[in-house]
Amino acid sequence: MDPNRLKGKNILITGAARGMGAANAESFAAQGANVTLGDLDEAEAQKVAERINSAGNGKAIAVKMDVTKRADNAAAVKATVDAFGSINVGLFNAGLNKPRFFMDIDEDNWDLIMNVNTKAMWLGMQETAKQMIAQGPMENHPYKLINVGSIASRKPLVDVTVYCTSKYGCLALTECGALGLAEHNITVNGYAPGVVVTPLWEQLDKDLVEIGFKERAGQAYDDIVENNLVIKRVSYPKDIVGTASFLASDDSDYMTGQMISVDGGWVTK
Repeated sequence: MDPNRLKGKNILITGAARGMGAANAESFAAQGANVTLGDLDEAEAQKVAERINSAGNGKAIAVKMDVTKRADNAAAVKATVDAFGSINVGLFNAGLNKPRFFMDIDEDNWDLIMNVNTKAMWLGMQETAKQMIAQGPMENHPYKLINVGSIASRKPLVDVTVYCTSKYGCLALTECGALGLAEHNITVNGYAPGVVVTPLWEQLDKDLVEIGFKERAGQAYDDIVENNLVIKRVSYPKDIVGTASFLASDDSDYMTGQMISVDGGWVTK
């Protein structure tokens, strides 16, 4: 890992207290970035920030953040600028899922998932872009917004209709944001994982048994590996951080409006 690849990058990450968000924060900092860890669970985010600061390459701060609130998004951007002087990259990782079959979806289920997965991404993109525009264009490189999509951004899944809707929305925000922000020298890209062993997926595995879609814990993992993946294993955050680092780095300067699949080949089947 190049300890200087992301040197000079000041990055806001949402949903950074655990899972892919925490893994990306530690990876980015190990490559020289300064990172703001935004999460509703400030205490856990602070633990990640302390690990980063103890490692001694990039620096980190933690902020309490309800990603569905515009004011909290604006405050997280301001905290990044106050701590590090500017913001260069926004990684919008916060997300959740609560499976329901189509006829079991209610307004609470719809609002919860759409607010966290899609509305929050839009708010984060807007508030981060406002600051980037106010800073003026960087010399030689664009600012970068990175959205976390999903296999559900491309594949309809019977048990998670609202989640699919929200993640198709992430794809739309990525493509439309790339068009809308190009004049400000801001690129918008994303990546779409499949099954990543994180607290979100561990809870989803339990929920799928609860709604009767699977018979036992772990069956969802086994069935997806057997029937959907070309690479015959689930993934872990370490399998995702390289793609995120590429999108945050200068290596992706000539990309915008793209959603990269990191799903073990699921999208091809």
